[in-house]
Formats: sequence, structure tokens, C-alpha cells
Amino acid sequence: MAVALALGMSLTVAGCGFQLEGSGALPSAMEQTYVDAVRPSSEFLGSLREVLRRRGLEVVSDAGQAGATLVITEDSTGQRVLSVSARNIPREYEIYYAVTFSLRVGSEPLVESESLVLTRGYTYDETQVLGKSQEEEVLRAALAEDLALQVVRRIEAIGARASL
Repeated sequence: MAVALALGMSLTVAGCGFQLEGSGALPSAMEQTYVDAVRPSSEFLGSLREVLRRRGLEVVSDAGQAGATLVITEDSTGQRVLSVSARNIPREYEIYYAVTFSLRVGSEPLVESESLVLTRGYTYDETQVLGKSQEEEVLRAALAEDLALQVVRRIEAIGARASL
């Protein structure tokens, strides 16, 4: 009875199109990928390399060894003031992270230049400068990780359409 129930549940989940995160298919040419970036030591790039490694891809340091080249033409982050107090002191900030990427397999573009931007807001209290500074760093790292995952999912989606 338990086996039949487990089989029924797995067929139901599979039939609705559900997939675990990271179970989509990246193009096979990406097994060895070279990452060409404008900022070679950014938080985003570190997160992207880690996401690609977790997906079983090898990030190579020589473009000649790669089957695909992931080009990062923009990798920027910063913050903006969202609101100020009556004394003109910032009370709320928005942190943003923006990337623009494209993917080439050989000399053929698989993903044309695409831009992604993520933002998060946070409150600021001048009496807790160290804590708020650390909060900003944590938010920036989370944005970089989220962007890396979005880039990989976008490549999966386009790769799936290209193989149809």
C-alpha cells in the first residue's frame, strides 16, 4: 500500500512539471565554461562560479579549453537613499545589484545580452552603524547569489527552447 501511494505521488508530481531546483538542463557545451567578466573578483562572479560548480560544470581559466563562454559585461552594485527623517538624515536605503550577461557556444550566441537587476530595502539607524553595515554586506551577498541562480535558470530556459 505504501509503495503504491509513493508511486502515485511521484507520478503526480512529475506530471505537473515540478522539478527540483537545479534539475533543469544546461547546454552540454557548458560542461567546460569560461567566464569572461569585467570585474573578476566580484561577489556575483564568486557566486556564479559556485553555482556552476554545484551544477557539475567546470569553470576553466583558459577560453581555448571551453565549449562555452559566459560573458559578464556589467557587474555593478550600490545603494540609494529611499527616505529621510525630518532632520534630513537617511532612514531607509535600497541596495541594488545589476548584471548583464551573454552566452556564446563557440562563435554562435546562445543567449543574447540580457540584464538583470535585484533590489532590497533596509532601514538605517545611525546609532547602530556597525550592525547596519554588516546587514548591507549580507544583503549584497544574498543579491549576488540570487542573481547567479537567475542567470543559470535563464540559460536553462533558453537552452531548453533551443533544443526543441
